Amino acid sequence: MVSSLWTVSLILASLASAAVCANPRRPVDVQFGRNYVPTWAFDHIKYFNGGSEIQLHLDKYTGTGFQSKGSYLFGHFSMYIKMVPGDSAGTVTAFYLSSQNAEHDEIDFEFLGNRTGQPYILQTNVFTGGKGDREQRIYLWFDPTKAYHRYSILWNLYQIVFFVDDVPIRVFKNSKDLRVKFPFDQPMKLYNSLWNADDWATRGGLEKTDWSKAPFVAAYKGFHIDGCEASVNAKFCDTQGKRWWDQPEFRDLDAAQWQRLKWVRQKFTIYNYCTDRKRYPQLSPECSRDRDI
Repeated sequence: MVSSLWTVSLILASLASAAVCANPRRPVDVQFGRNYVPTWAFDHIKYFNGGSEIQLHLDKYTGTGFQSKGSYLFGHFSMYIKMVPGDSAGTVTAFYLSSQNAEHDEIDFEFLGNRTGQPYILQTNVFTGGKGDREQRIYLWFDPTKAYHRYSILWNLYQIVFFVDDVPIRVFKNSKDLRVKFPFDQPMKLYNSLWNADDWATRGGLEKTDWSKAPFVAAYKGFHIDGCEASVNAKFCDTQGKRWWDQPEFRDLDAAQWQRLKWVRQKFTIYNYCTDRKRYPQLSPECSRDRDI
């Protein structure tokens, strides 16, 4: 990892000036109730500023979560999140898209807590046709508990891109021609949750949740959704070329974005299934197209 936030800022500034990135449209921040509803443990969700900001609370009795009102087929989805501060070992803060059937598709952000002073781990995963096991893990170049940062997913017929602020941290290209399934025909809801996973989340389950530190609190705002709502416009969602995210500039990363992604991979990646030869003796075919090797 780089030694200082100042160095990181200079690197990001130079990368940004290298080319004009085809970044997604600027998100529109709205109140929680416009796009989301609580999923369970309603009393563990706290509302602030008229619903423009919420907190999820986890204690020894239960976690909590919320989900989108609609189901979407392609689009851009983002949210500002401030992670559980202090000793967060055993906790998982999740932001993900998921379809509803057995052979489900899923696109995951999972933030794995840690002991005080140890960095958060951001795990991403992609499930297609019920198959996952495509984990990648990185450290972040900032402390995600100190301030809000925006986490985003761009999903179209050509690629899935995970963003932290404006930095792409992972791409998953459509490789159906390589016989790799890609999520293109199952609408997905968005889910967010804070829950206890101390059987695996921190050092493989060696570090347990310290309930004396409860409640654990994660904060959210900026509940942006810009997608094709299949529950309303099903017959239009499969029509390509009509939406901004279908346009040519969003079908691949540009040169500056690939450079940023390379920086993340070189400086902050701690696990990539594409390079795990013990677990996967044969290279997964999408890894080459995604430039993960």
